Amino acid sequence: MAFDADTGRLDAVPDAPACGTKLRWSTPQLIAGANERVPGTNVRAPHVLATAPLKAGPAMAAADPPPQPAAPVAPVECRMPPDGYRRAIEAHRQAAPPSRVDPGIAQAVERQTAAMRELSRRAFPEPDVVPDDALAPIEQARVQRRHQAAATEANAMRRARQERAAREAGTPTIGPWPGLRTTA
Repeated sequence: MAFDADTGRLDAVPDAPACGTKLRWSTPQLIAGANERVPGTNVRAPHVLATAPLKAGPAMAAADPPPQPAAPVAPVECRMPPDGYRRAIEAHRQAAPPSRVDPGIAQAVERQTAAMRELSRRAFPEPDVVPDDALAPIEQARVQRRHQAAATEANAMRRARQERAAREAGTPTIGPWPGLRTTA
């Protein structure tokens, strides 16, 4: 169908889906054959497209039988099943025991269902209703982060002052600051 020399892509449109499958399976042979038969080409990737619809030509017109007139469609009649079939179904219904549920099993199922609902409620709690004038959860987190940053900054400034005073006095500085946390 087409060949792109820049990318080495050969587009092929098979006549039938089976031919497309055969082309896909025999890709290495297709590449070798195309590069061998057409000098100067460098087919690297064949791309098999969907099958092309058949065009009605003179050969197709001769092969197609003439259209037959459509038979009138009669309504389908529903018949009652034979008596033997109905008797067999009724006998099966009478012979099959009705399903009985053990009350102990039913209670166990109810307990298990209640326990699973409770676990689900704990794992995925309903969000609390936030009043209109309250901060949204993201704003609460931002405010908390600002407070933490301010406290950390105040501790760092306090320690820097103490270390400077210790240097000026000529006394050794103390190890890690007790108020600071390390992260890792």
